[in-house]
Amino acid sequence: MGKKDISADQLISVIIAGIEDVKGQEISILDLREIENTVCDYFIICEGTSNTQVNAIVNSVQKKVSKELKDHPWHVEGEDNAEWVLIDYVNVVVHVFQKQIRQYYDIESLWGDAKTTLIETSY
Repeated sequence: MGKKDISADQLISVIIAGIEDVKGQEISILDLREIENTVCDYFIICEGTSNTQVNAIVNSVQKKVSKELKDHPWHVEGEDNAEWVLIDYVNVVVHVFQKQIRQYYDIESLWGDAKTTLIETSY
């Protein structure tokens, strides 16, 4: 299965499952397709309670996407301090924050025109 065969919906659902596996919190999907000059189609934003959990979320997402879709991120940034890690799957970009860093940068407000979907978690 090549990269071209993976739909954004498939990728998003596997990413969300990877986040939920390690109890990532406050998961949002921002649909950027209607906005001009965006770098990708979707942002997935979530948070962890510590740098340990942020790293666990990042590892879980990468493992799950690799195992289920045989896909790997084009680029990963921010793992060193694990306050804000970006996982770039080209048309889907995942932002994993620590809570206070997420509040500070508030990228949901920066992309206020995006259609936002909040994912309900059961934990």
